[in-house]
Order: sequence, then structure tokens, then C-alpha cells
Amino acid sequence: MTPGSADHGLAPYFERHGPAYRWLVVTTTMMATITVVLSSTVVNVAFPDIMGVFGIGQDQVQWMSTGFLAAMTGSMLLNAWLNDAIGVRATFVGSLALFTLASLAGGLAPDENVLILARVAQGISAGILQPLAMIMIFRVFPPGERGRAMGIYGIGVVLAPAVGPVLGGWLTDSYDWRWVFYMGLPSAVAGMLLGWAFLPPRVHSGKAARFDFVGLVLLTLFLAFSLSTVASGQREGWDSNFVLGMACSGAVFLLAFIGWELRIREPLVDLAVFRHLRYAAAALVALIFGAGIYGSSYLVPLFVQTVQGYTPTRAGELLIPGGLVLGLVFPIAGRMADRLPGYLLIATGLFIFGLSNALLYDVSVDTGFWRIALLVTLGRIGLGVMMPALNAGALSVLPSELLAQGTGTINFVRQLGGASGVSLLSAAVEIRLAFHAEALAGTQTAGNGSTLELLQRIGSLEGALGVPAIQTLPGAMDYLARVIAAQAQTLAFGDGFALVGLVFWVGILPALWMRARR
Repeated sequence: MTPGSADHGLAPYFERHGPAYRWLVVTTTMMATITVVLSSTVVNVAFPDIMGVFGIGQDQVQWMSTGFLAAMTGSMLLNAWLNDAIGVRATFVGSLALFTLASLAGGLAPDENVLILARVAQGISAGILQPLAMIMIFRVFPPGERGRAMGIYGIGVVLAPAVGPVLGGWLTDSYDWRWVFYMGLPSAVAGMLLGWAFLPPRVHSGKAARFDFVGLVLLTLFLAFSLSTVASGQREGWDSNFVLGMACSGAVFLLAFIGWELRIREPLVDLAVFRHLRYAAAALVALIFGAGIYGSSYLVPLFVQTVQGYTPTRAGELLIPGGLVLGLVFPIAGRMADRLPGYLLIATGLFIFGLSNALLYDVSVDTGFWRIALLVTLGRIGLGVMMPALNAGALSVLPSELLAQGTGTINFVRQLGGASGVSLLSAAVEIRLAFHAEALAGTQTAGNGSTLELLQRIGSLEGALGVPAIQTLPGAMDYLARVIAAQAQTLAFGDGFALVGLVFWVGILPALWMRARR
């Protein structure tokens, strides 16, 4: 029997499997976590194909990413209560079963609404499973070995989002986008079998702790209304009654959630952690971190496919170098976090990631594959440098009684940043697309010599190809409209990258607030 194992019903497993049981737990939880984390990015490269099949725009397809992240954000807070109420084994196997059913529903989806609901269900499963892996590693490993176990586990989890777009692109090109949803089924089923064999059931038979369902409902409504506001703004009009009503409703639910959490004894999110200013600053940086990593993972594949005409496989290959470098930087940055001031590493990582996006501002249809890949890799180095220091710096300022709440809250805030970041970035690109299209169209007048010369050349080419004279001018005008639309789209994506860079540079300010005071 290992120290602490009897408290969690683990003694029989150690007696049966010996010390190897620890690594069986790592294998089991890592398989499940990689499966669900993979699904967070694997669908991104299939978005253009999905948009074409269902005839939807970018403002609608982004809900597949936003819905997943929002559901994962809210469901993370369910994990501790489910472990206490039904046990680790049932929580683990049940979440993977939900993921399996959602994957089947996504692959068989007849329209975009079913597809979005399937992604939401996948997000719920991912949110419940991710904290469970860390909990089990801390239970089965003694303090002196947890760092090594988390390092091995972390490498797999960090590499999964990098491999996901490549696999998704290959499946989309070679078969069909629906196979992207079927990809995780074998590992999900294997994870259920391993979980049933190696994870403990519920230990005690007493009544489960009270869960803050009211807080969860208020939080869910806030997420749904606020994200719907951003997603609908460009389509419905930012000053329309519908969008303003959604925004006001989201604000009301947020205020109600804060008021409720402050008055109950066992809150879903203990807001007392934000009384510590350095923790509050770290939470703000985590919000920006989540927005950046998920927003850029959404924007880059969409840009190279819609503007540069990349295949899904090629778009996925673009992210491989960054993912591999992130896996190498992560353990090195963990050691650096033990030796250097945390705020310095965080500020450095923010600056590097912001720089990588700022350098993507002038991307165009002619920008080479390796230039984009290297800039994405530079950004991943920044994220790898700051991530270990961010977690350690946030929790180091909290008293021991708030550590559990602080850990869950910082993860929740990071995922909230991811959900809101994708939605806000998508809206920003749509707004700038309309702006640039209108601005460029306004310059195409009879007094513009370049425009007239282009129309004449296109008309002459069409005439030489046998197009009737009456049709040459409409054909040239149609070509001009396509050129304007493509240029407006390129400029809009560039503005999106610049916005991400600017937000990360602004995030350096709260990072500096994390500096320890004398």
C-alpha cells in the first residue's frame, strides 16, 4: 500500500499491479485526454469543406469551435462534484461514452445545427475529463515523482493539438470531412475499457456534497448569451434590438452569477481568490493566453485555405513545426520557472507571441509556406515559455485553503478566453472584411486609370478568346469584383493577426503586476 492510496480506494490496484499501476493510470488518462484535446483542433481544417456542404458562412461555422470551447469551459466545473457523487471510474467512462455518441452524431449530421450540438457535447466531455487526469496523477504518485509524470503526460497533451490538424486535413482530402469525427472513436472505446479496468469506483457510500447547480445554470446562460451576441452582431447589425437584447441579457446573467456566488456557502467559483491582486493579474493573463492560442489555431488554417487555396492536409502541415517546438520548449520552460522570476518569463512569452502575430499582418496570397510556419512556430515558443510560469505564479500567492479553487478557476478562465477569443476574432475579421470591401469598392471609379486599364485588358483577352463583345464588359466587371473581394479578405485576416498581437502586448501590463512586492 502506498501512502495516501487507501484514502481513494487505490490500495487493491497497487496490490494487484505493483508500482507499474502508476503508469497504467498515466496511460489510461492520457489516452482519453489526447482523444478529447485532439478534437478541439482536428475539425478546424475541415471548416471550408463544411461551409461549402451546408452553405453557411464564417460567422456560423465558428460556432463549431466556440460551442466546443464554451461547453468545455462550463463543464470543467462539474468534475469535482461528479467524482464525489458517482466516482472517478463512472465519471471517466461516462464522459468517454458521451464523446463517442457525440462523434457519431457529428459524422452523421444532416445539417449544421446537429453538427454544432455534437461539438457542444464533445466539449462537455472534454471539460469533465481534463481535470480528472491531473487529479489521478496526483493521487497515485508521491510528491517527488509528480513532476516527471506531469512532464510525460504534458508532452502528449501539448502535441495533440499540433497533430490534430494534420490528421484532420489528411482525412478530409483522402476521404471526407465526416471522417474527422470518426477518427477518435477507436481511442475513446479503448479508453473506456482501460478506465473500467484501472480506475477506482466511488469509495464512500455517503451523500454527495451539495453542488451549485444554480451557479452553473447562470454561468451557462451568461456564456450562451454573450457568445451569441458576438456571433450575431455582424449578421443582424450591432445596433439591432436582437443583438442589444442578447448583450443586456448576458450582462444580467453575469451580475446574477457574481451575486449568487458571493452569497452561498459552497460556490461553484470561489471569488475570494480574486482578492489576491497577483492572482487576479495572472487570471487576466490566462484569459489572454486562452484567446491567443485558440484564436490563432482557428485563424491560421482558415486563412491559408480560403485566401491561399491550401488543401486541408497542407494547412495541417503548417502547424506541425510549431507543435513539435512547443513540446520541446515546455519542459525547458518548466525548469526555467524554478530559477527565474515568473513575471519575467510571462512577459517574455507574451511579447514573443504578440510579435509573431504582428509579423503576420502583411500576409497575402503570395506569402510562402515556410514564412507562415516559422512565424507560427515563433508564437508557440512564446506560449511554451509563459505557460509553466503562469500556472506556478498564479497559485504561489494563494493560501493553502484556496489552492484547489485557484487551480480550477485559472483553468476555467483560460478556457473562457479560448471560447470568447475565437468568437471575437471571427467577428473582428467579418467587420474588417466589410470595411475593406467598401473602401476598395469606393476607389473603383471612372477616374481611376488603373481600374479602366484593367477592365480594357480583361475585355481584350475575353474578345481574343471568342467572347461576344456585349459580354466582355460584364465579364471584366465580375473579375474586378472577385479581385476586390480577395484583397478585402486578405486585409481582414491581416487585421485579425495584428489584433491578436496587440492584445498580447497589452497583456504584458498585468504580467508585470505579478511581480512580488517587498
